[in-house]
Amino acid sequence: MAAISLRKGNTRLPPEVNRVLYVRNLPFNISSEEMYDIFGKYGAIRQIRIGTSKETRGTAFVVYEDIYDAKTAVDHLSGFNVANRYLIVLYYQQSKISKKVDLKKKEDELARMQEKYGIPASKDK
Repeated sequence: MAAISLRKGNTRLPPEVNRVLYVRNLPFNISSEEMYDIFGKYGAIRQIRIGTSKETRGTAFVVYEDIYDAKTAVDHLSGFNVANRYLIVLYYQQSKISKKVDLKKKEDELARMQEKYGIPASKDK
């Protein structure tokens, strides 16, 4: 009943709240069905993407149809225990991801320039 009244009122959500959730600390062998069972309790899910590469194992993106369902899922599933692992559920923030990618590109460019001009790489990385 509280969720219904929350939707009908003119409720302002914080700016970081969105429909896409980033989930960390998942068991590596979790299936899509298990993800739908866990996250589907809080609303209609549009898509779930589970990381499969070495760098992305244990992470997933969950996209809800409704922003209020996503907020409810974050509130209830942050710290939820799945196979003796406590989930970290965050709102996906494109700006943070793109900053990390930009930093990596700049580091790669710096390394290429140092190699090109014969400057030894600094050791304080």
